[in-house]
This record gives sequence, C-alpha cells and structure tokens, in this order.
Amino acid sequence: MSLPLSFPRSVTGRLWTWRGTAGECDDLVDQLLLARGCSPETIAAHRSPTIRDFMPDPSIFRDMDKAAERIAQAVRSGEKVTIFGDYDVDGATSAALLIRLLRDLGLEADAYIPDRLMEGYGPSGEALVRLKQAGSTLIVTVDCGAQAFDALAMARDAGVDVIVVDHHKCATDLPAAFALVNPNRLDEDDGAAFGHLAAVGVAWLLGAALIRHLRTVGHFADRPEPKLLELLDIVALGTVADVASLRGLNRAFVSQGLKIMAGRRNIGLDALITASRLKRAPICSDLGFALGPRINAGGRVGKSDLGVRLLTTNDPIEAREIAEELDRLNTERRAIEAGVQEAAEAMALGQGNRAVALVCGNGWHPGVIGIVAGRLKEKFNRPAIVIAFDDDGLGKGSGRSITGVDLGAAILAAKDAGLLVAGGGHAMAAGLTVEANRIDALADFLEDRLAADVARSGEDASLLLDAVVATGGVTPTFVEALEAGGPYGMGWPAPRIAAGPMRVIKADIVGTNHVRAVMAGDDGRSLKTVAFRQSETPLGQALLGAGRDRRLWVAGRAKIDDWGARAAAELHIDDVAFLD
Repeated sequence: MSLPLSFPRSVTGRLWTWRGTAGECDDLVDQLLLARGCSPETIAAHRSPTIRDFMPDPSIFRDMDKAAERIAQAVRSGEKVTIFGDYDVDGATSAALLIRLLRDLGLEADAYIPDRLMEGYGPSGEALVRLKQAGSTLIVTVDCGAQAFDALAMARDAGVDVIVVDHHKCATDLPAAFALVNPNRLDEDDGAAFGHLAAVGVAWLLGAALIRHLRTVGHFADRPEPKLLELLDIVALGTVADVASLRGLNRAFVSQGLKIMAGRRNIGLDALITASRLKRAPICSDLGFALGPRINAGGRVGKSDLGVRLLTTNDPIEAREIAEELDRLNTERRAIEAGVQEAAEAMALGQGNRAVALVCGNGWHPGVIGIVAGRLKEKFNRPAIVIAFDDDGLGKGSGRSITGVDLGAAILAAKDAGLLVAGGGHAMAAGLTVEANRIDALADFLEDRLAADVARSGEDASLLLDAVVATGGVTPTFVEALEAGGPYGMGWPAPRIAAGPMRVIKADIVGTNHVRAVMAGDDGRSLKTVAFRQSETPLGQALLGAGRDRRLWVAGRAKIDDWGARAAAELHIDDVAFLD
C-alpha cells in the first residue's frame, strides 16, 4: 500500500515508506506488532509480555547450574562473597540485583566497583587478589570478565573462585573462571538465542537458577523464598540503559519491571525518580534518558559505587542524599560532555566520507566518551569511536554502532590483529585501549572491515512509517494507542507517523540547538512540534525558514507533553517534506 499522496523528496533526502505492509489488520496495536516481526500466533503474548511466556529454562546456558550450585554453597555455609561490577548502569544494576537477592537469602555480600579513571574497565588481577586477602572466597563479576584472561588466572592461582556473569562477546578461548555464564559464548547452543540480554538479565536468570537449586536441597523448609519478580524494576533499568534489544524476554523484563517500578518499592529508585523530577510513573524512555544517565554519572565523574549503593540501600535518608548527588554529578557530566562533543564533531566533519568516525583527543574526560560516541553516531549515521589519550599516550576508547554493523566483533578482530592493548564489546557498543602510534592503523583496519556493512546500512536508511494522520489526529488518545504496542527501544522501534498537510505558524530555537515549531493543519487544528539538536542542520533551517504559505508533511514520534496543567500531544520531528 502506498502513502496517501506522493511526497516530494524530504529535507533529509530519505524515502518515506511503510514499516510493514499497511492495512494488514484493522487493530492499530496488532498492526504495530506485526510490523515489528511478530507472527499472528504470537501477537497475544507480545501485547502483554509476561515472564512466563518468554522465560527459558536457565539450565540451557553453559555453566549456569555450576554457578548456581557454587553460590548456593556460599549461601548455606555463610562464605564471604563479593560482587564485582562494571561502573555503568548494566554493571550497577547487575551487582545490585545479586546483592539484594543474596541479602534476602541471609547473606550480606560486598560490592566492588572499579574506579573508571584509576582502574579502568573490568577486573584486574591485583583487585581480585586483594579481595581474596580480605576474606572473599567467592567473587562474582557482572557485566565484565569475559575477556579478563590475566586477571582470572591470577585469581585462580591465589585460590579464589570467580564466577563470570557477562554478555559481551567472547573469544574462542575462555578465561580461567570457576564458571562463565554468558549467552554470547561461542560454544553456546540453545542459550545463544538469548544473546540480546543485558548482563542484568543474565544475572536475573542466574538468580532463578540459584533459587531453584536451593529449593531442591530443602533450603526453604523453614524460611520464605525470595520474590525474584520484585527485582524486575532493577532489571528493566539495566536492560534499557544498556540499549539491549527489546525483543522476547527483554520485552517481558521491561514491561513487568515498569509495573514494579510504578509501585516505587525500591527505596533508591524511588529517590532517583524524585531527583529526576518525574511527576508520573516512569515509562521506558525515562529509563534511558532520565534514570540511567544519573546512575551512570557516578561512574563517569569519579564516584563509581554510588549507583550500587543507591539501588541496595534500605535507608530513605541515604537514598535521598545519593540520588541528589547523582543528579548533581549528572549536571557536571553534561558540562564536561559539551566541550568534548564540540571538538569531536569538528574532527569527524574533517574526515570526509569515512565509514567509521574515529576521533581522539588529549585530555578528553574518559567518562563522557561513550555518550559523545553515541551523539556522533546519531549525527552522522555511522559507527563512531571516541578515544581519550592520557599523558603517557595511552588511549581509552568507546564506540557506538548502527544497526547492521557489528562493532564489537570488529574491535575483537583488531585486538587479535595486534592493534589494541585491550578491547571488546557487543554489536552496538564496544570499548578499547590503544597506543597513540596505532591510531592510523586502527582507523584503516576498521574502515576496511566495516565499510561494506555501513554502506549496506545506508542503503536501507529509509524513514519507516507506521501511520499517517491529519494534524488534528495527533491527540493524547492516539499517543496512548501507539504506546500500547510498547515497550519500545532498541530492536523494537517506537512508532513513527506522518502528519499533515500543515503549515509552520511559528518556529524558534530553544534550549541547546532545538527547533520548536507550532504547526497549523488543513483541518484547522494546531500541533506543537520540536526537532531536537537540529538548529544548524538542513532540517532545522528548513523549519526556521518556512513561510506560512508553504504546506508540508511532518514525520516523527508522537509524544505526550505532560509539563502543563493539561496533558497534550506533540510531535518530535525526524523529517519534513514540502509540497511545493
């Protein structure tokens, strides 16, 4: 089915087309689900995703039962256990989940989050040995460890058991862990179907396996079982913030987790929601744009354990203080990020048509390079890697990719080729350590490896639409109908609509390079719109320069604006097409 009229070429040059086959069914939500790959037989499960519908048997994952039995042994014998997490949201939520679960089982586990600036990513052998010397007989690494060969060898030689719970890509050989639970192990069988899980999702499945094992040995004969489902608010936060694909089990994690979060049972999350100035129950996008960045801020700006402390505290006063500190650090992070962003964009613009934007600078704060890489990826629609060099010429890098381009695999290949000191990741994000004299070789290597994939991705860069409506059809009721097909995120894109025809009545620049415009439709109805970070782009300039006599269609995401006294609908613009 074609669109209701023939659009001239859009301002961004993209073709507007249907995401699925328009008119497949009369129900809007069913249409959204079918367009995202659901079969007619699975629509009911996807409309209201539950853990029961998507939950696998945890035993399908290699080393899962071995890990669960070892942790159960620690619980029953009262061993000293340390959860070693990464400093990002996925690491913080994974660590918090296991600490809260073990606490419910009667074992107070310690947390260890390495300092991003002083220690870097992942477990070091020295840190693991220190934990052993301090009395830990079992260490569980979460969201890290899959590539920690030297560190885990040191831990083994020191006589401490280490269980790795991770989701990053693995090499053919595995490090010397007591158990390594990771759906992205190359030797996974049925578990490989869950390679899209964030580490916190893998940790939750480990929790399910642990409870099941303890049940079989009679551990709960005289004590209650922990309510693992009540930890899904933490799982939802880590899953969305780590940009994991919201398909299958992840959809159930987020859908059910948002329900738990709405009850604000976790004292730390309750304080964080308040500090984020949310006046309603959080929705999926809030996890990625409001709550997640504040958890991340501690690790980015030098206080890496704040996130875990917030998510595990039972003290409302401590929770409020930590949440307010994270909010302050997030503001500080934004200021640091802006300076790096400006320099990185200028450098990327000077690279011409390279398939991978690889930029670097001395003195850039390593805590913001991942965010800047994400911004570059969005601006240039290609993979981006941002590297911060220290005074010794050693660079820490973070990369973000686009759909269809596996950046994690490319970074592992570069490491195997001797171009990196360290590196790893997954398809959409990766980290690396590189020496300054290897930058040019690394850039050429990635260009050769990824250029064809990036070109194919660009060929498919149509603007996909889910509905076409008149201006007056963009209402809160319509937005709520669209949201019923969620949760939306990576791998389950939010609906995009085309609205019009309409005219620009007023347009101006607000905030940081955002273009705000009020439109009037041929149906006599008005609509508020905004194009984020577009004031200096052709799209933003087209909106600012459009006269009232020019008719156009607008494509974007319909959202609820709930800042005023009465909720209203608005459109976040992705593209416009003029009719004359």
